[in-house]
Amino acid sequence: MLLQNALSQHISEALQALFSISVDAGQVALQPTRKEFAGSFTFVTFPYTKQAGKGPEQIGQALGEYLKENAAEVRGFNVVKGFLNLEIEETEWLRLFRNLMQDADYGQGEPSGRKVMVEYSSPNTNKPLHLGHLRNNFLGYATSEILKANGHEVMKVNLVNDRGIHICKSMLAYDKFGNGETPESSAIKGDHLVGKYYVLFDKAYKEQVEELVAQGTDKEEAKKKAPLMLQAQDMLLKWEQGDAQVVNLWKKMNGWVYTGFEETYRTIGVDFDKFYYESETYMLGKERVEEGLQMGVFFKKPDGSVWVDLTEEGLDEKLLLRADGTSVYITQDLGTAELKYNDFPYDQSVYVVADEQNYHFQVLAATLKKLQKPYAEGIYHLSYGMVDLPSGKMKSREGTVVDADELVQEMVDTARQQTEELGKIEGFTPEQAQELYHTLAMGALKYFLLKVDPKKRMLFNPQESIDFRGNTGPFIQYSHARISAILRKAAEMGINVDVANFDKVASLHETEQEVIIQLVNYPAVVKEAGSLFAPSIVANYAYELAKAYNRFYQEVSIFNENDEQARNFRIALSAMVARFIRHSMRLLGIEVPERM
Repeated sequence: MLLQNALSQHISEALQALFSISVDAGQVALQPTRKEFAGSFTFVTFPYTKQAGKGPEQIGQALGEYLKENAAEVRGFNVVKGFLNLEIEETEWLRLFRNLMQDADYGQGEPSGRKVMVEYSSPNTNKPLHLGHLRNNFLGYATSEILKANGHEVMKVNLVNDRGIHICKSMLAYDKFGNGETPESSAIKGDHLVGKYYVLFDKAYKEQVEELVAQGTDKEEAKKKAPLMLQAQDMLLKWEQGDAQVVNLWKKMNGWVYTGFEETYRTIGVDFDKFYYESETYMLGKERVEEGLQMGVFFKKPDGSVWVDLTEEGLDEKLLLRADGTSVYITQDLGTAELKYNDFPYDQSVYVVADEQNYHFQVLAATLKKLQKPYAEGIYHLSYGMVDLPSGKMKSREGTVVDADELVQEMVDTARQQTEELGKIEGFTPEQAQELYHTLAMGALKYFLLKVDPKKRMLFNPQESIDFRGNTGPFIQYSHARISAILRKAAEMGINVDVANFDKVASLHETEQEVIIQLVNYPAVVKEAGSLFAPSIVANYAYELAKAYNRFYQEVSIFNENDEQARNFRIALSAMVARFIRHSMRLLGIEVPERM
């Protein structure tokens, strides 16, 4: 039983015995004691004053005395206003530490029987991945791993936006200006090459719009009537009609993009169990629209377009199918939701998509409910804020969007520079050094993007992210490497912490106790991060654990300790910290080095 559970049970019994207040142990909330007060756990007494007929301090004092007398885990207590702070027996911390040492699955939840699908990345096949995609990919991957650690069955999926007007823009520009260029002939990565033609389309299109405006056409009208836009729309219609020439061009260019994406995914360390493609789902979406018309929950306007009225749900009327019969995003999302559910009958379907699409997912869930789909209630939008960069840093080749591949390379270069300056690669082969640079770069990038609550817009500072001090990935990675060096030294001395005896360790240094508290709390951290879909909770736990260990390392001697059992305990404590750093960081998709 977790210590918190045992304490909650004791408090439940105390409330009943002292005040005849019946509270289930599961409803007794404990929180970590604030640093400025003695104690490890705090119970708030304010909610019970009316039932007890006493003041919050009186309740706290009575509960504290009862627990000290009847709960073996409680060594002492103090009451600050309505806050009962509980101090725990050192023997209890040592008992808990021995238990978690022997439990290889500590922090891993029991199988829940719950199925969760997590959709993330969702790139367009008309351009390479950018900085926003990186936050998306890291959030999706980390959320999936955290949900697995909570005992859920998880399927990671990627819905590729491989069709539509934006795809046709790249295709049309290539058809007009490409002159047979390929990734091989140009030595340009496939997704970058296709992105190049998307930019060329935009440039030529804007010139046409300006030309029409100069001739007296209204700007909004010019945007619709520019020849390139009309040709792109015509190409989309031809694609939907299966025109062989258009479809072959589409397959060729998408193939280049997929090869480029695969390389990026491999580099940033994310993966997927299944890919879905909008080109394979939009027709199913059209069938769902037809179904809604037959049910009378959708309606047609005079121009033939199909809509759903969601005003009762606090939304508005939403277009589901254009007048010319072509689909919009929501159309294919209706089809994809069904396809996903048929493949993996989920309890919850998590969509990792930026907060600019909040309205879209409200519409999707409400529309599926109108269609009475069993999976409508399971739709969950993991909404996240945009990522900004300090002005002037790492502009992309287009000058507007920060390219993911370029950013990763910049981070590797920065990691190399920082590591060489600090002299942390002595004795490394060139290959080992390169692997370390990549590990540090990805650790810095992922950790910085994941440590912030997903809902918050954030500023990514590359230099700050790779600092070896402070709340950064490299600080945690370096802490792990330091412990690995301690464990290697212990092994050379013939000390096996798995069987080493420290039964007679009677007292703990304050820093040792703080580290054990962090270790004991790990399952609760994983559970909270899973229930809130917030990898930031795990990220900040890893930092607090590394910080607590570094304080211990600074204040307590390990190998100069004369008491053999105390020395063995400190080595075992170090080994457990390394294990929990590895486990928590891997939930975030971050590797930690053995040597630095």
